[in-house]
Amino acid sequence: MITTVAVGTGKYVEQHESSSRGEVLARYRHLRQICKRHHSDALKLLSQGAILHHARRLGLADGKTLVLDSMDELALAFDLAIYTAPSSRSRAIGRYAKSTRFASGSDEVLMLEAMCNARFAVVLAQRRHPSAGLIVTDLSRGVELWLMDEGLEMSLPVGAAFATRYYAPDRFVMTAGVGVPVDGALLMSAIESSPHLLRKPFAEAIEDRRFAEAVYRAAIADGIVEGIYPTRIQPVPARQPDG
Repeated sequence: MITTVAVGTGKYVEQHESSSRGEVLARYRHLRQICKRHHSDALKLLSQGAILHHARRLGLADGKTLVLDSMDELALAFDLAIYTAPSSRSRAIGRYAKSTRFASGSDEVLMLEAMCNARFAVVLAQRRHPSAGLIVTDLSRGVELWLMDEGLEMSLPVGAAFATRYYAPDRFVMTAGVGVPVDGALLMSAIESSPHLLRKPFAEAIEDRRFAEAVYRAAIADGIVEGIYPTRIQPVPARQPDG
């Protein structure tokens, strides 16, 4: 029996999992392709200035010039630009959802609703799921999740922690396409770099939009970003300003 949680509702669902690996992977890959299209279209709503703002916050830009060791680093800025915003402003994912029309009940709508309810988390790999993916624990919320991600299934060791944004479009949850491996030292470094987070309990701090930024910035500083993404956000072609 697998315990899952419906993201955004806090409602637990108990269910038996009898689907074959092929069935699960086919469903996951279908939803992942929809997710990639949504990400690409949401990015089109963002100005170059908005992306540069997040790149600068992560130490990836000097003025209007991107300074990157790899495109993997820029994917972190895309993630923040799509999913976070100050309380006084709307998020790009929300603006995109309002601007689109898909058939009621379609997987496109299902995926987009899940993406609008995404949560940032530090998850701990517990074991392999009997069909596909991993069973992980969301450490701040104390819930066990069935995480479907082919790359993480192959590469994330049992007992390892990973910071990512996830959502629940189906019986399983999926990552938003980016994330970073973490340990206690990196998390402490991230929190200490943001004094406003130090004043909050961990379960409250992780709900702050700036927590993800602090974790990403610490991971970039530690040089552990390149090549780690199993399923990336598909960016629109990025241009570096002349000069």
